[in-house]
Amino acid sequence: MAALRGAAVLSPVCSLPRVSHSINSAVTCGSTGLAFQINPLRQAYALKDYRYRCVSLKRRGFTCRALYKPEIQIREEGTPETLEYRVFLIDKSGKKISPWHDIPLQLGDGVFNFIAEIPKESSAKMEVATEEPYTPIKQDTKKGKLRYYPYNINWNYGLLPQTWEDPSFANPEVEGALGDNDPVDVVEIGERRAKIGEILKVKPLGALAMIDEGELDWKIVAISLDDPRASLVNDVDDVENHFPGTLTAIRDWFRDYKIPDGKPANKFGLGNKAANKEYALKVITETNESWAKLVKRSVPAGELSLA
Repeated sequence: MAALRGAAVLSPVCSLPRVSHSINSAVTCGSTGLAFQINPLRQAYALKDYRYRCVSLKRRGFTCRALYKPEIQIREEGTPETLEYRVFLIDKSGKKISPWHDIPLQLGDGVFNFIAEIPKESSAKMEVATEEPYTPIKQDTKKGKLRYYPYNINWNYGLLPQTWEDPSFANPEVEGALGDNDPVDVVEIGERRAKIGEILKVKPLGALAMIDEGELDWKIVAISLDDPRASLVNDVDDVENHFPGTLTAIRDWFRDYKIPDGKPANKFGLGNKAANKEYALKVITETNESWAKLVKRSVPAGELSLA
């Protein structure tokens, strides 16, 4: 994505491609070259219900946002805490959509969509199934058994849609660690317990650079705009003032959660501290660019589902 600077307003509307016989088509955002994914089978719906315009990120670059947000429903299939359990997002026409690819990342004015995978004060390790069609949320498994954290996670945990940590990119700022091949994770610190699959509007506050067995696994610290204290926090220093101890607690939780299973503690880059909001926005921008390359098939997708 081109790093355009100095432009206060960008008027082009993102162009939607004609239906083709390819499995997926890329929507190009004006002159920026940033693309996001539209499946031709769902394209008629997208043409009807979405209009996109390019909006500026805080410092550089542009992304696409939805000017009209359709009603999104959550549909559970199977029984919770079973291997078959899946949580799908359903559009208002009753069709399944991907929480990873079909929900816009940015809403403008520094607001982003966050999709909850793991509600606060729960321990089932839920995650977007990146290799399954429509990338539903499921419980992670290991050797055919459902996975649980050794203790509850104390915050809402999930992902930023339309982001991807590129496993071929060695980040020079974080010990050369490679991306973990997943969407960017979010730790939402608000007081309300989210539901699995719920979409919240959040603002980023900081970022932790977790290194898990050599892979870089960003944790964006954010807060829901609906939280009573949301107006009080706008950067990482505000979190320390209004949520004292929270950043340390998040770091320590993710550092230590594998120890009960006999694995070593995770590490953190960037001086073992949370980076500020500006840095978090940089991470979001870069991983959105990586996702755009992924869905345009400019980089190998491997087993990842782009539907």
